[in-house]
Amino acid sequence: MARFLQIAGLVIGLAGLVLQFAISMPASMAAGRGLLGSIVFYFSFFTILTNIAAVLVHASLVSPVGYAWFPAFAGARMRAGVAVSITLVFIVYAAVLARLWQPQGLFLLCDVLLHYVTPVIFVLWWLFAGADGATRWRDISWWMIYPLAYLAYALIRAPFAGEVPYPFLDVSKNGAASVALASLAITALFVGLSVLAVLVDRGIARLRR
Repeated sequence: MARFLQIAGLVIGLAGLVLQFAISMPASMAAGRGLLGSIVFYFSFFTILTNIAAVLVHASLVSPVGYAWFPAFAGARMRAGVAVSITLVFIVYAAVLARLWQPQGLFLLCDVLLHYVTPVIFVLWWLFAGADGATRWRDISWWMIYPLAYLAYALIRAPFAGEVPYPFLDVSKNGAASVALASLAITALFVGLSVLAVLVDRGIARLRR
């Protein structure tokens, strides 16, 4: 089961990312962005970056070649951190973002793959095989670097690009207080998921012993 989930996560995750890129570029350029701007915008989404990380974790473990290319993604700390981040993707999208737009066709397919299917596959794989009791409480501070760096990037880029990847980060429309409150809430959720991940990781290790 673990091997099946690992391969499924790699194939489906990679397919979702490639398809999303292929259909997003023409739509983004039609909206007025140049080629470079469209590429930057694509990689400005937390969902995309986190799905890339999940694919790299799977790739690093599915074969010796993958490990040789992406050894940093094979470690226990990275596996658990990605599990936390991709769970955040699932929760925030399902609870907040899904109701804000109605994708159709291939956009709907990518929406389902990247926000629902790949997070579920990755977390199930992590529970079956990725969790090994190696995480420590201090790892939470390491995991926090990713969402905080992403938040800083999105907010710093916004006034220069005139756009934000997620509407709750739009200071010009929502105000600084609203954006700060949304950021704090999501950060608190991330911390809560991180604490849960450490507890689950240790619990699974005890059960296996």
